[in-house]
Amino acid sequence: MSLFKRRKLLEPGVRAPEFRLARLGGGETSLAEILAAGPVALAFFKISCPVCQFTLPYLDRLAPGGLRIYAISQNSAAETTKFHEAFGVNLPTLLDSEELEFPASNAFGISTVPTLFVVESDGLISRVMEGWSKADMAALGERAGVALFGASENVPQWKAG
Repeated sequence: MSLFKRRKLLEPGVRAPEFRLARLGGGETSLAEILAAGPVALAFFKISCPVCQFTLPYLDRLAPGGLRIYAISQNSAAETTKFHEAFGVNLPTLLDSEELEFPASNAFGISTVPTLFVVESDGLISRVMEGWSKADMAALGERAGVALFGASENVPQWKAG
């Protein structure tokens, strides 16, 4: 974590910084290429983070809905693949490489994970979430047209990242 440059977390209304990252499974993509298909939620995470382990499977539930979700891992491809298998995550995933000093995480001002940004088609950030917030996740589900929580699920209201 010492490679993270301390920057201010980007806020709603700010233009998301352009990036180009490796895709888990091969190839690369840029934010511009992702946004060409419409709005997206970018979920930055680390495999060792317990709140990330809790959050990513819920984000995976949003995948069939109307809001695309991209996970952005701060770990290696091999470690990220094991995480996806262990937690049942099938989201498209990008790799924010430690070897390159976490270029996307630094550009977005990430200091804790999970941190999620909703980026609109015009490139502006409309929502920022740090840690776990049931209310924020429910709002994402509503936007995606997906009932995120089952009636019988006991889901915490908040967890720090």
